Amino acid sequence: MQLIKVFILACFCTIAIVAPPQVVLAQSTEHAASTAPDYEAWRSFATRAENVIDDGTPTEEVLEELRQELVAFRSAFLAAQDANQSRIASLREQISALGAAPEEGVSEAPEIAARRVELHEQLAALQAPGIAAQEAFRRADGMIRQIDVLLRERQAEALLELWPSPINPVNWVDAADAVWDRGFTFYTQVANALTDPARLREFRSNLPIVLLLFAFAGFVLLRGRLWIERAVSRLLHEGGAHKSRRVFAEVASLAQIIVPVTAVIAVAVALDLTGIIGDIGSDLTNALIGFGIIYFAARWAGGEIFPAVDTPQMPLKLPETRRREGRFLSHLMGLIFGLSLMLMAFIDPDQQSDTANAVILFPVLVLAGIVLMRFGSLMTLHTKLCADQGDERRFYDRMINILGRGAVVIGAGAPVFAAIGYVQAAEAVLFPAVMSLWLVAVLIFIAQLVSDFHDMVTGRNPDDPDALIPALISFGLVVLSLPVFALVWGVRLTELLEMWQVLREGFRIGDTRISPTNILSFVIIFSIGYMLTRMVQGALGSSVLPKTRIDKGGQKAIISGTGYIGIFIAGLVAISTAGIDLSGLAIVAGALSVGIGFGLQNIVSNFISGLILLIERPVAEGDWIEVGSTMGTVRSISVRSTIIETFDRTDVIVPNADLISGTVTNWTRFSQTGRVIIPVGVAYGSDTRKVERILKEIGDAQPLALLDPSPAVHFTDFGADALEFELRIVISDVGLGLAVRTEVRHQIAERFQQEGIEIPFAQRDIWLRNPEVLRGDTPAPATPDAEPEAAQPKAMQHDEITEGDAGGDTDPDGPDGR
Repeated sequence: MQLIKVFILACFCTIAIVAPPQVVLAQSTEHAASTAPDYEAWRSFATRAENVIDDGTPTEEVLEELRQELVAFRSAFLAAQDANQSRIASLREQISALGAAPEEGVSEAPEIAARRVELHEQLAALQAPGIAAQEAFRRADGMIRQIDVLLRERQAEALLELWPSPINPVNWVDAADAVWDRGFTFYTQVANALTDPARLREFRSNLPIVLLLFAFAGFVLLRGRLWIERAVSRLLHEGGAHKSRRVFAEVASLAQIIVPVTAVIAVAVALDLTGIIGDIGSDLTNALIGFGIIYFAARWAGGEIFPAVDTPQMPLKLPETRRREGRFLSHLMGLIFGLSLMLMAFIDPDQQSDTANAVILFPVLVLAGIVLMRFGSLMTLHTKLCADQGDERRFYDRMINILGRGAVVIGAGAPVFAAIGYVQAAEAVLFPAVMSLWLVAVLIFIAQLVSDFHDMVTGRNPDDPDALIPALISFGLVVLSLPVFALVWGVRLTELLEMWQVLREGFRIGDTRISPTNILSFVIIFSIGYMLTRMVQGALGSSVLPKTRIDKGGQKAIISGTGYIGIFIAGLVAISTAGIDLSGLAIVAGALSVGIGFGLQNIVSNFISGLILLIERPVAEGDWIEVGSTMGTVRSISVRSTIIETFDRTDVIVPNADLISGTVTNWTRFSQTGRVIIPVGVAYGSDTRKVERILKEIGDAQPLALLDPSPAVHFTDFGADALEFELRIVISDVGLGLAVRTEVRHQIAERFQQEGIEIPFAQRDIWLRNPEVLRGDTPAPATPDAEPEAAQPKAMQHDEITEGDAGGDTDPDGPDGR
């Protein structure tokens, strides 16, 4: 019965989240909030409540009811605290208008003094309800906290209570007696019903309906369920890339739960119509419905998480054999939970001893723990396989890994604690863990359904990056599911409703109360203003500005400026509409002005420079520019900085002020064409006309060379080591300049080798004076008839030094030199 209660509470919490707060809150709360509190009734009730709490013996049901009434009173007092606020503010302004109160010994006009006394009396009278409400609110809130502490202490004591060990064979006798007694009682109830003539007449009259319900249930369970599963499988896997068919199949897959559960309900109704099953039989038929919901929901979840056929949308990337194991474990877990539910309905744990309950629950906990461990191992295997395949580790995979490890720990630890005797603690951890995995499966299914529906509407290609809207919706679903997870793990529904009430009331900042209503109002108004701004920008960019004489840079600057102004106005309007006081912004503006004058001057300079860049457009995105020592391609221009991607694939953030105040070389601003110059040196004695003709042919054969102007060859100089030529080619894409230079040099080397033209290397003759000094010899005496030293050197040594190609290229690398 506990699992059915969890399902009901979870559904109710979901309704509480989606529905307006007025639907969820109690009628007494609404009535108390809309009318003035009855303080006499409150004092009487508060006295009785304090006596009940101090008594220490009330049951949890009594404490829960008492707490609900206290929450209703507290809500009324919270609303009453803001009573007469507008009138109180008006009276304070009136008193302020009268001027400051006179000092002691100083008199004022009798009319003003009388008016001041009258206004103070009115102010005290108007403040009295709020003060009384604050005092009553504190008293109610204190008692609610006291009840919460008492309930938590009792819950902790129950979880830590040590029952007799279920693995002790001595305790098995109590469990066997409990099962035997309940079985005998059930047999007695059925036997008495069969001997009762009135029950027999009721049975005979309902027999045709009973047989019809059994026939319907048998047909649906044996044939209808299989037809549905085959149809869904055909739509999912034979439909291929038809997005609409996938969406329809995913929605239709819910029939795998609804249809068989309908058959189970038919069986339960048929058994109840017989009139011979007794009270225990009625409890079993109610549990049978829960069994059907749990089992078929687990079966459906197993098919969704562990599909039979490989698909790109598989939540867990597992091989087919492990997915088959996952489906089997899902069926087994549903069967274990469903049978345990019927077992609890049969034995009625409230009427049995702790020993019997421990022994009866222990096999269920052991089986559930083993299955949970296997689930955890499959989840961790998914993460391991993704890592082995080199896939990027996503947040989803990390969470699956954490959940898998947690499932293994809980599945292994819970049966051990149950064997020791902490059966309630093991049950309080194991069952919510399994329920949490089922809820995760439901969230994964809804997220996939939303993504497929978005793809169907927008026509997004599966290879495109993940869309933002489905991700936001999935995130919202996760946030909305948090109360459901809280219910599963033992949080009381009243606590959730109280948290929602506190959240709805909001918090105060000075004299302003900020609530979800204010935040929602701000978001809606700002979103409307943002969309209107974008619409105006679109109209300016597509309809108005193109018809003017403003250049493209000025048009983009106007569009960007309109966006900044529109967003600023939308923010101001949204803040004012949400009721947030903007009077404090004057202090903030003054502080900002001082900060701008000192610490923010560079930021302001870059901001103004960014606006100038947007207006003048000396550089644009995609341009190949050179700023100082930085050369690369402009990737983005913002109001503060410009991002340049260098040819080493690194991003350099350049302040906009450097682009305005410094020297910028733009290689591709107005045209991609550019000239490359290739210097070439040939040996003295080469046929210069032949060299010119060969270079001209090579230049004309270059595919990227423009026909107008055509490649040109210039005999530039008689160099120290070579006859110097230049091949100048204007190419259509200057970004490929380095590749063109490389290819042309290859062709020049090949043609010169074929034509016998030599490309010289630099040579130097080195004359050493007085080599005997270097050798350590004694120099010979000079003779009068000796020739001058400058005309006849005493020693000479020849050496050759290679300095590289005399026609070396010093042009900077282009974008292809990356």
